[in-house]
Amino acid sequence: MSLTIYSTAWCGYCHRLKRLLTDEGIAFEDVDLEGDADAADFVANVNGGNHTVPTLRFADGSTLTNPSLTQVTMRLAELDAARQA
Repeated sequence: MSLTIYSTAWCGYCHRLKRLLTDEGIAFEDVDLEGDADAADFVANVNGGNHTVPTLRFADGSTLTNPSLTQVTMRLAELDAARQA
């Protein structure tokens, strides 16, 4: 399942969530918002003009902003169930 995390190097919430996902064995692509103008535009677009991180994009295009690990795992489970149905 595809998961992208939009983050920054200085964001403590980003570091924590990436560590938790790694500990859970959940693969993700990390995109640094500060080095990618298209990524910054995407994040602003889904967050009412704000560059809020971490913002996650799932395989179906849905997003979560600053989610807990539980919210991420629940969304991944929902997507997996829908894919298998």
